[in-house]
Formats: sequence, structure tokens, C-alpha cells
Amino acid sequence: MSKVAVVTGGTRGIGAAISHGLKAAGYNVAAAYAGNDDAAAKFREMSGIPVYKWDVSDFDACANGIAEIEQQLGGVDILINNAGITRDTSFSRMTRDMWHAVIDTNLSSNFNMSKAVFDGMKSRKFGRIICISSINGQKGQRGQVNYSAAKAGTFGFVKALAQEGARYGITVNAIAPGYIATDMVKAVPEEIVAKIIKDIPVGRLGEAEEVANAVAWLVSDGAGFVTGATLTINGGQYMI
Repeated sequence: MSKVAVVTGGTRGIGAAISHGLKAAGYNVAAAYAGNDDAAAKFREMSGIPVYKWDVSDFDACANGIAEIEQQLGGVDILINNAGITRDTSFSRMTRDMWHAVIDTNLSSNFNMSKAVFDGMKSRKFGRIICISSINGQKGQRGQVNYSAAKAGTFGFVKALAQEGARYGITVNAIAPGYIATDMVKAVPEEIVAKIIKDIPVGRLGEAEEVANAVAWLVSDGAGFVTGATLTINGGQYMI
């Protein structure tokens, strides 16, 4: 039986590429999304991947969503914590609500989703958890105090949970993409994108499929000795 993989934020952008890539690799994929029903319906029609709707910042919604998937598809073997939002502004203008919205969706969701699958993975002695962070969690970014904090916190979450999961065959890793050619980035004015590309040594934006390829490797049996790690995919823009 194929392993079951859940991808949050899995119907658009990097998440959609990950969902497609895992399905192509033979996994039984479920894509979770939060709000764009039209995009989710189009994704389901084109890919044949089932979609599930819930808010990853809601602990109970995550538990209920995973329970539904497990009832329909079986125990979750692979979790890709990809869902995220931005509420960008200068720190002086950032409100408490903007702070909490990003922290809850981008960081607390890692706890909410992982908590829903971790015990099942322990009982089966196998699991793969990957959290999608960001270059801006590594270097910080003006106007993104909330986002950078959430994405930086993801690295600590991964390193700690990796130590708890290792003895049960569960690996926990992070991927930190740089600027990827998603619809969101493509919507940025051309002159700003040009400035971004000037800072990328390889001279281009990344492709969502390049992140998806890294995910496919990290969830494979061949990556069983990799845990607590961060794979940086940014074209050399920020090297650590």
C-alpha cells in the first residue's frame, strides 16, 4: 500500500508542486487548503488529488482534518508543513493581530499538524515531517518581523522534534527556499523582481518543482539518516 502524504497549503504555488511531485513518486497524497475554493477545485480536477479544507492555525481543526484523512486514506506517513501567510509592514505599523495571524499560521501550525500525526508515526515506527521555512527566517527581512520570526522559529521546532522522533524512525527536517517563481512573486513589480534577481548568484528565480524535488528526496527511504537538518534552496543568495 502506498504511503499517505499530507501537504498543507497543498493546492497552490510550492505546495501544489510538492503535491504533484509526491503523487508522481507513488505516494497517496492529500492536499489541505484554507480558503481559495476555486483554486482548490481546479487543482483537484487537474491532479486527481483529494483536497481538504481547514485552518492550520486551529488546533482542533487540524486534529479533525487528519482524522478524516486517516479514515479515508489510512495513517499519515508523511507530513509537509507548507501553509503560510504574510502580513507585511514596518514594525512601527505592525499590529498585534498582524503578528499573531502570521505566528499562528506559519509557526504554531507546525505544532498543530505534527501533533495530529506524531503518535501514529511512532506506533508504526516510520514518519517523515518536513517544514517549509524561508530564506527570510535565516537572514531576516525588513517589513517582515512577524514572518521572519515565525520562519526562524521553525528551525528550532525541527531540531527539537527531530531528537524526539529519531528513535522511532521519524525524521524531521526543514527546507528554506529563497525567491521562487510562484504567482505571488510574479505579481511583484518587474523592477523589484529584477533587483531581487541581481542578488541571486545563479541569476534567476527558483522553480517550485526544485523545492518539490528536494521534498521527494527527504521523504524517501534513502534520506533516512537525515534529520534535524535544513536544506537551503536559494540559488546562493544566502549561504550558511
